[in-house]
Amino acid sequence: MKLWEKGINPEPAIIEFTAGKDRETDLALTKWDIIGSMAHVIMLQDVGLISEDEKNGMLKALHSLFVLDEEGRLLIEKDSEDIHSQIEKEISTILGTTGKKIHTGRSRNDQVLVDIRLFTRDEIDKLSVMVRRLFTRLQSLSEQYKEVLLPGYTHMQPAMVSSFGLWFGGYAECLADDVVMLNAARTLNNQNPLGTAAGYGTTLPINRQLTSDLLEFDNLLYNSSYASLSRGKIEMAVAAALASVAQTLSRFSMDICIYMSAEFRFIDFPDEYVTGSSIMPQKRNPDVFELIRARSNVIQTLPIQIANLNSNLMSGYNRDLQLLKQLVFNGFSEVEECIEIMLLMLNNIKVKKNITENPLYNTIFSTEEVNRLVRQGMPFRDAYKAVAAMVKNSSFSRTSLSDYVHEGSIGNLCNKEIAEIFGERMKYFKNTTAAEFADKMMRHVTE
Repeated sequence: MKLWEKGINPEPAIIEFTAGKDRETDLALTKWDIIGSMAHVIMLQDVGLISEDEKNGMLKALHSLFVLDEEGRLLIEKDSEDIHSQIEKEISTILGTTGKKIHTGRSRNDQVLVDIRLFTRDEIDKLSVMVRRLFTRLQSLSEQYKEVLLPGYTHMQPAMVSSFGLWFGGYAECLADDVVMLNAARTLNNQNPLGTAAGYGTTLPINRQLTSDLLEFDNLLYNSSYASLSRGKIEMAVAAALASVAQTLSRFSMDICIYMSAEFRFIDFPDEYVTGSSIMPQKRNPDVFELIRARSNVIQTLPIQIANLNSNLMSGYNRDLQLLKQLVFNGFSEVEECIEIMLLMLNNIKVKKNITENPLYNTIFSTEEVNRLVRQGMPFRDAYKAVAAMVKNSSFSRTSLSDYVHEGSIGNLCNKEIAEIFGERMKYFKNTTAAEFADKMMRHVTE
């Protein structure tokens, strides 16, 4: 079944090529296509385009399909082009002529748009929960190991005294900023395109505000033409947010790969969490973090892929945009899988203590000595030159660690303040499930 058929049998190869991977990809949209259709049906009855009985019948039929999907039993058949065609076919089979009215007042264009936006909002909300779990774990590790010193590096050379508390906490605050990106993407995404039809509106007396309220959108996507223009723009915002999270995961993974090496041995994991070599008995490889790094780096190319896909398209719908779905869907699943496995690893991380007792790291205390001389009254530049001379002629010896009291230093991590900022930013995510939406729509069934 093709929603655009006009009594002519299309060439099978054309259908196969243009449908692409939609039969597989669209399964992720099934529940949201049903939810969007339920809101549309409620609106059609409200404006008098269908009767009360027809609305009740459609809502019950759609809910039965929702249950089938929850059970994994609603599939896209071979003769259906996509999930939108399949659901309309199912409704028409259940309700006959009444079922054919479900497409009244909408195009497949705005139907697809609303499905994608509902799916994307849900995925952003779910990802925010996973980011919170990772943030909480990093802050916990930061507090647990805040007294354990660690060499801080610049230019990949030992530079100054740091701590595991500062290291773990730094990546936690990275996630706090990533949440801002996720929220920005959610805000742009959470506007209702339903009712814009094929990008030019409809002459039918629909009520777009009603569907917006039912589907919990923040606003209408007002201009019908912009509904098509927004394709690619919203995906770009989402991709940028995913890339931001991915960058945090990638850089943290790189640190771990280095810190696990034989030359460092700052951290380790139980044998069950590392891999080995087929010929080298001593190998303990950080494969998990190498793969997180690699997959995260691929995710960081998403904005460029989307920009290229969307460039030089004229206004109105273009079939090129079909390819956006797979890119964004894969991006979410990749980030979520990386966070899940990272949490498993961080729950089993081993931190080495007394690292800075190694004479190799004595010179990272040289800045402490400069500051000690400054506190005694010596001008900073003179103190700097004096300590630099000691380092050069190998007469510098480690001094006691100076007090770090300012906000964000190893002696004052400000984890509580960072947690408060993170918590405030998390308030914008709601995570209303599809099942909750379905129940809400079914309250409109009258007996």
